[in-house]
Amino acid sequence: MSTAYKPVGWNRNKLIYDAILLCGVVAYILLYLKLAPLLSSSVRAVDTPILRMRAFGSLAFLLLTLVLAIGPLARLDSRFLPLLYNRRHLGVMTAAVAFTHAMFVLDWYFAFSATPKFTALFTSNTSFGSIAGFPFELFGVFALVILLVLAATSHDFWLSFLSPPVWKAMHMGIYAAYAAAVLHVGLGAAIDGTNPMTALFLSASLAALSVLHLLAGRREMAIDDAASRIDAKTDWVDVGALDAIQEGRAIVGVLPRGERVAVFRFKNRLSALSNLCSHQNGPIGEGKVVMGFATCPWHGYQYRLEDGCAPPPFRERVRKYRVKISGARVLVDPVAVPLGTRIEPVVIDGAPPPASPPLPSRRTSP
Repeated sequence: MSTAYKPVGWNRNKLIYDAILLCGVVAYILLYLKLAPLLSSSVRAVDTPILRMRAFGSLAFLLLTLVLAIGPLARLDSRFLPLLYNRRHLGVMTAAVAFTHAMFVLDWYFAFSATPKFTALFTSNTSFGSIAGFPFELFGVFALVILLVLAATSHDFWLSFLSPPVWKAMHMGIYAAYAAAVLHVGLGAAIDGTNPMTALFLSASLAALSVLHLLAGRREMAIDDAASRIDAKTDWVDVGALDAIQEGRAIVGVLPRGERVAVFRFKNRLSALSNLCSHQNGPIGEGKVVMGFATCPWHGYQYRLEDGCAPPPFRERVRKYRVKISGARVLVDPVAVPLGTRIEPVVIDGAPPPASPPLPSRRTSP
């Protein structure tokens, strides 16, 4: 959470994650350099510097595919949440690998150019009217610029400075980077025309991402459809059955304007908060109560159940809603109270005492 900013806020989990990531990058490059010539005669015919730049280029595309796959995977299966928690580190690594690929390209193809390298890159091929000879390098440059900008602004300082909505909209540019990378790789492979593995690699990436995003979108639509019924007597939103809420967890309803609300059960009391974390719009309702705080599953941001405020010295706040029990159903007032308003949790009459969950050894907030 954000009371102070450090260049890199490493903890033990992030160190392990980054170490595994770095080892994976090194292993991929070494395997590519050793195995690719053995698997393809066309690859054996290329020079070592070209093989090296292809190794980094293919790795950058693979990492970019993983970056885009983690979001829907985490929505479909919570076991992928640790990957989402550290996704910004993966994005920075992707930008670094793509930049290395670009530097190898410049040093090999334009090292002896009569004009400066960057000038030669943009002027050496102007076949814009031909698909077969189209300057596919420009799509690669476009994708690289986006990746570098996103990596440079990935820190929480920029998220706070730009505001979460602007930062989120800007970082959706990752999809534009992916589209440009697809064109860069596809057109480059079409011009080369000697390695069918590139086309298979590209097709598999597109198919996997399309399927994952469709499945995740279908799941979200099903949740909205099942949790947006309006109670005819009160005009409050019926978010679900009381016994569907596990101790320390939440159920999620959908308000008439589309915003989701999470109703948490903690010590047999109910509290309703906006489902959108003020950090990166993470789904708070898919998290759990940790040490008395509703905790976002994406990056561990925490909020008090009574007023939706982060505990001091943190300053984040989320919307708070009134909640009540009607028979066996849980109803939420669709109108939020002013930010920071304290509402005492609703006591569940006659409920057995909750089992004591094991307490974590320390807070999960970053």
